[in-house]
Amino acid sequence: MVMNLSFRQLQAFREVMRTGSISEAARALNRTQPAVSAMIASLEEELGLTLFERQRGRLIRKPEAQYFLGEAEAILERLAQSTRTMKEIADLQEGRLRIACMPASSQFMMPRLVADFIRDKPQVKVSLMMRASSIIEEWVASQQYDIGLAETPPPNHALTTETFELRCVCALRHDDPLAAKAVIGPEDLAGKPLAVLQEDHPNLVASREVFRKAGAEFNPRFELRNYQPALMLVEEGLCYCICDPMTASSYFEYKQAEPALVFRPFVPEVRLSVSILQPAHRPASLLTASFVEILVEALEAIDRQFHPGDATA
Repeated sequence: MVMNLSFRQLQAFREVMRTGSISEAARALNRTQPAVSAMIASLEEELGLTLFERQRGRLIRKPEAQYFLGEAEAILERLAQSTRTMKEIADLQEGRLRIACMPASSQFMMPRLVADFIRDKPQVKVSLMMRASSIIEEWVASQQYDIGLAETPPPNHALTTETFELRCVCALRHDDPLAAKAVIGPEDLAGKPLAVLQEDHPNLVASREVFRKAGAEFNPRFELRNYQPALMLVEEGLCYCICDPMTASSYFEYKQAEPALVFRPFVPEVRLSVSILQPAHRPASLLTASFVEILVEALEAIDRQFHPGDATA
């Protein structure tokens, strides 16, 4: 038998038990006496039990009523707790964020965004993992993670993507003669040693093509998995590097005192295509959607950071 107990029935029962009177319970609940009487009668009908005996206009509690009071209070407390929890979720004060991000954003950019986002949300828990873009794609597509920041993957029906074409910049020492230039081009770096990503990476391919079209010698001296260690080699005066703006922006996070490098726009543009990934077949929570808005703003701001006066990518 399926019961259809209602919240109001349980509230009315608890008040009758507390006050010992239908009329007092009605006043406490701001309802009419007949309405409370009807709720108690329908509750007894649902349970198949008589909870009260009526003697000369008075209600006498039966033992079954005393037992059911504990059950009713437990249900009402669970409902109240669930209401509080859902309100906290709606206010972005409760929940969990699961974020997977590519190496360029993992050391400074993403932790800083997460820290700022949850500073006033002590109940929010965060899983923040750094992985290669191909792994991030798998994790988000399989709904293991809510948000991924990765190099743009091929079309995948299990993913929704928001893509950003980040314009790369040239990293060079602040005392290099080229630092006096407003922009750097392939002719400036012709024959000069470069730190590049691994063979067949889209950025290496694009950089090589830009040099070829300019008739400038492309000289990759160091091959690396990501750009952050390349900046140390640039600091040592061993090479130049055409890197993404996330790496460039992060450099100033850990070199705040006396940064040895400067970054200049590189033209013709070499772009790193990155995407915010989310599972396509699961709606985003309010918490996730709110963080994604902040991440979008951060990516747009980072792209503009090294291109003064140009608000578009």
